[in-house]
Amino acid sequence: MRDPLAALGVLPGVAESVESVRKAVDRVYGHRVMRRRSNEVTSEAALRAARGSAALSGADWALEEVRRRSDFSGDDEARVVGAALRLTAEAGQLLSIWRQSPLRVLARLHLVAAAGQEDAVGRPRQAGEEVGEPLIELPPPSADEVSGRLEGLSELLIAGSSAPALVTAAVVHGELLALRPFVSRNGLIARAAERIVLVGSGLDPKSVCPAEVGHAELGRAAYLAALDGYVSGTPEGMAAWIAHCARAVELGARESTAVCEALQRGAA
Repeated sequence: MRDPLAALGVLPGVAESVESVRKAVDRVYGHRVMRRRSNEVTSEAALRAARGSAALSGADWALEEVRRRSDFSGDDEARVVGAALRLTAEAGQLLSIWRQSPLRVLARLHLVAAAGQEDAVGRPRQAGEEVGEPLIELPPPSADEVSGRLEGLSELLIAGSSAPALVTAAVVHGELLALRPFVSRNGLIARAAERIVLVGSGLDPKSVCPAEVGHAELGRAAYLAALDGYVSGTPEGMAAWIAHCARAVELGARESTAVCEALQRGAA
């Protein structure tokens, strides 16, 4: 049976991206702080991941503001940050279900992200329902196309692939952004799904390399330009998207290395 994900792994430059990510992840896991205080690093990475994901969805708050707040029910920015925090917390609970039913996990992620704010919660959008994702200007596919492509993605994931985890994570992320399968919070969900793949694959089992941090640091313009490459479906475009996701993971790993250094100095 043909493995389309594995085919992406041999695109020009992808092997180099995979190797660079592996080295960045290994540096974090090799830090002496990870031997005894990995739970603290994981917690801090989750907070920074949520902040980064929210920033890409239009709520660019300072990290200390996210850390300080307890009420996220105010304006839309606050609700975006709250949704990002809930998704980051929920993602780690869904790894075993993801391996058996990715679509069930995606529905759960939307339920958590939307928190009952819409009627169409926890299911892909239907014909005639609009997509509330103003920061992504690409025309959304039809509900029928969304359904077919989600099923195809699910089948690929359940069947398994010899592709590197980075490639699978990038494809899941890109496909969900391209499809925008729900009426809201698709960007947050796509980045949470990327996190699930990176953790569940064993590349980042302790979830200490938050790609969301890197995506935010690279900026929304670069993020959307790379997504255009994914949507194009060309080998060059796909390779550019995978490279962008790789760089985001590397930057997330760098962030957690800095957290480890701060913990070692007693400054965090």
